[in-house]
Amino acid sequence: MGETSLNIFFENFLKKESFFSEKKALQNSFIPERLPHREEQVNQLAKILAPALKQERPSNVFIYGITGVGKTVTVKYTTQELQKVALTQNIPLEIIYINCKINRTADTEYRLIAELSTVLGRTVPPTGLPTKEIYGHFKSALIKKGKNIIIILDEIDHLLNKAGDNTLYNLLRINDEQLSNHVSIIGISNDLNLIDNIDPRVRSSLSQEEMIFRAYNALQLQDILKQRMEKSFRGGTIERGVIEKCSALTAREHGDARRALELLRIAGELAERSNSATVTIAHLDEADEKIDRDRFTELIHAQPAQQQLVLYSALNLTPRHSTIFTGEIYNLYKANCIRAGLRPLTQRRISDILGEFDMLGIINAKIISKGRYGRMREISISLPPNLIPKIKETLKEQLSL
Repeated sequence: MGETSLNIFFENFLKKESFFSEKKALQNSFIPERLPHREEQVNQLAKILAPALKQERPSNVFIYGITGVGKTVTVKYTTQELQKVALTQNIPLEIIYINCKINRTADTEYRLIAELSTVLGRTVPPTGLPTKEIYGHFKSALIKKGKNIIIILDEIDHLLNKAGDNTLYNLLRINDEQLSNHVSIIGISNDLNLIDNIDPRVRSSLSQEEMIFRAYNALQLQDILKQRMEKSFRGGTIERGVIEKCSALTAREHGDARRALELLRIAGELAERSNSATVTIAHLDEADEKIDRDRFTELIHAQPAQQQLVLYSALNLTPRHSTIFTGEIYNLYKANCIRAGLRPLTQRRISDILGEFDMLGIINAKIISKGRYGRMREISISLPPNLIPKIKETLKEQLSL
């Protein structure tokens, strides 16, 4: 578009009435006035945390479940209400939320404690101090704040994988130092086996309660989408059947409410761009394809060359095998390294890379027992089948194979 036509386009855009009345209601960060199909979990968590209102230390809580089952929004909803009562009743309580995956200031023990100290009002350098000293700053900030603390560590497995479980042990030891205030932790994770991998000594100090969130089914997702649709879209802008199909598509893929909301939002945006009168099922289908294409393409483009080569090797084995093993991938990977002019990594490092792909949802890795021959990792590809040829071609081009 030329400058004049751009001006006309933007002016017309301003005049056009949007499909959306409150678009933020479709965002992950939005906390609705009620949480459909999570009332039981809200009540359970509220009972665990309620002693904080009497200035007693509530139990530590670990919350598990796959992505998009309402873990974070349930914790935020419940603690938000807890904080409101504490403020009204002048109860000294501070709730701190940290996403250990997104917030790089909390990806090591040092950075986590420095971040907590900063939130409590004591600025400390992001690096450079001995561990003992940084904990000293945190304790001083805690005493000066004069409040009991509940720390929410979302995606806590990322912190533990990088910093080790001693981080939790050292953080909770503060409660043994006879301070006037105390610390409790709420850990949120997609990894159902997280607690089993924590050192028994640390697990003992946690004395945690556990909650497991199950995936939403199609009918539950419909209720969630209808609630958010009423808040986010103008009346009459969504055709019949769109919400039902959106929930069915998402329920088929593990009941991820985040994906359902994203799907509905993008369908609305595509309808607006095409000057459609309503959001149709065709817009939903287009949005579904766009999300898959954009998410996986972006993920794969962001990987370093060695990771791309591992994935390329795995993708080239799958047409012959529905499931493959680490050793098979490694053998083909070494051959591809020669073609790409790269030095092969060790098989152990390739195993770690496959574990990272598993966490990203690119592959599905399952440990199976071979009896006296030990355990093996059985791998299948989780990418949408229609995208695999295009991804292979992209990787081949990027790697100059």
